[in-house]
Amino acid sequence: MNRRDFIQFSSLLGLGITIPSSPLLAIDSRGEGHSKAYRELVYELLKEWCDGMIARQLIDPSDPKIHGLMQCPACDVVHARFFDAVYPLFYMAKTTGQAKYLDAGIAAMEWNRNVTLADGSWTNDLDPKSWNGTTVFGAIALAETLKYHGDLLDSKRYEAWQQRLRAAGDFIYRKFDAIDVTNVNYGATNIYALDLIGKLLELPHYRLRSKELAEQIKGYFTEPNKLLFGEIKPSAHKKSAKGLPGVDLGYNVEESLNSIVMYALHAEDKELIGLVQKSMESHLEFMLPDGGWDNSWGTRMFKWTYWGSRTCDGCQPAFTMMAGHNPAFGTAAVKNTELLRRCTADGLLHGGPHYISRGIKPCLHHTFTHAKALATVLDQWDELPPVNTNTPLPRAEADGVHYFKELDTALFARGAWRGTVSAYDAEYYHKRDMRQATGNSLGILYHEKVGLLCAASMAIYKLMEPLNQQPAPGEDIALTPRIETYQNGNWYSNLFDLTSTFDSTDSDGKITVQGQVALKNERREKVQNTAADFGIAYECTAEHVRITGDTTQELVNETSITVPVLSPSGELMGQPEPNFITIQKPEGTVYVSANVPLEIKEMGTDRTFNMVPGVEAIPIVAFFTPEQKRVEIEIKVI
Repeated sequence: MNRRDFIQFSSLLGLGITIPSSPLLAIDSRGEGHSKAYRELVYELLKEWCDGMIARQLIDPSDPKIHGLMQCPACDVVHARFFDAVYPLFYMAKTTGQAKYLDAGIAAMEWNRNVTLADGSWTNDLDPKSWNGTTVFGAIALAETLKYHGDLLDSKRYEAWQQRLRAAGDFIYRKFDAIDVTNVNYGATNIYALDLIGKLLELPHYRLRSKELAEQIKGYFTEPNKLLFGEIKPSAHKKSAKGLPGVDLGYNVEESLNSIVMYALHAEDKELIGLVQKSMESHLEFMLPDGGWDNSWGTRMFKWTYWGSRTCDGCQPAFTMMAGHNPAFGTAAVKNTELLRRCTADGLLHGGPHYISRGIKPCLHHTFTHAKALATVLDQWDELPPVNTNTPLPRAEADGVHYFKELDTALFARGAWRGTVSAYDAEYYHKRDMRQATGNSLGILYHEKVGLLCAASMAIYKLMEPLNQQPAPGEDIALTPRIETYQNGNWYSNLFDLTSTFDSTDSDGKITVQGQVALKNERREKVQNTAADFGIAYECTAEHVRITGDTTQELVNETSITVPVLSPSGELMGQPEPNFITIQKPEGTVYVSANVPLEIKEMGTDRTFNMVPGVEAIPIVAFFTPEQKRVEIEIKVI
């Protein structure tokens, strides 16, 4: 559709002539019904998001600092990358013929003059000294806009945008000459960016650099599971005290793997396709049956929300495009998109399953990044394999224990239960540790009937990236199940024990994951003059999960096992007996019992809420006593 056709199409809409809301829902050349349900899901969600973004856009041609700006409902800052939305807005303009999308896309794109530097880059924020490596994402959005929808622009604007793309491309070509210039997600993304821009602008040296980076990335996959590593500072090659690499599932599945896949498929690099397929299969082990991503252990889990990572693009491109190599990838794409839809309200993607029930405002960043991923899928639809949910996800069928050596993390499954236990000691940034699940802690507990029951948060919520994270509402209470004590106002827990280890057994229908932990503070100092060394164990059968802590040392300080059970506002909780708590969920009832009385942590409300991973919880506490040095908490679902 050229610009003249677009104008004619828009005129027909203005005259009230009915045109199908989505031409993409028509039968394609490969037969009736090919992935129709998935395509409809993606299209309708993308349209909802585009409308939501337009509703937050300021239009004032007299003020170039304001005109085109999208306001974030949650954050008192400008997310300057919002002009990435040009690509999904142009996609929607072409498919609907509605000028509002075209106008919004042009206004958003041209606002970026406010964050343009002389070197061709865009800064991530209004501060001209802020990080400009994110230029690669804006460059991809602009390149795909010109590639697929440039015919909607007049020749003068098209040429100007081409020149702007060249300036951005030159910047990333100069800055990213190797994968390990900074975190691996930038090197990986530049593989696709330079190939895409090189083709579009006919710049062979861009494509040569892309090929060089593609060769380098082949050395950034772990053994034996081929997980992409390099999300760690100060070097992508840094290893932890245990010798473990820096891996973050959220950034990998929602950003890096997308670019690697799109390059590998278009370049027909069979070696890289095989490598990335194995990597995706390993990453997919961490998807829960409802489409949520288990990044409880990831190095950058401070940006974890249950559907992915807050400022990345989404898993849809890679997992959709690779569904022909493994149909479970298609299941993952569909399930995760359904989860995104459940977390969407008032036109914007919210940062977790319980944002809406808690009344937490959504950050705009989630929507404009994830909208790009959906537009990518739709624009490349004719090249896609069939996508459906006929093939179960690995974790939906799992039974037993799957140990990931390079993460010191185990996944367990029995009956309807799914769980994750981690002793992963990698620190994203050693000067300011964003402590994810470790210390033999339970990162995830999930039941197929009622869904997510436990999920790790940061031990202490910190704004590692203040302009990319929302401030915590109310008191910060960690969601990771733990053993804990307080001494002289200091908090000690196994969540800060990076030296812990565990082992597992599976016999007679019972899985046991157990190890020894020490109660430490944030400075890794062990508590003194009271019990500090504990055994911790997780027992899983088809009927229950049991969490046990025990010590042989003298208990002087008040010490407890705290298990926050996830529960959105509105679910009824009861305590018919001191040792027994019930939580009624729509699909069933959760029963929590213990060999000691149970209490609810004092917090002034009936639920706590944590931004990571965007959920509400009831913190259930069971105390040790000098006479009772073994505490057991059992969870059942009926």
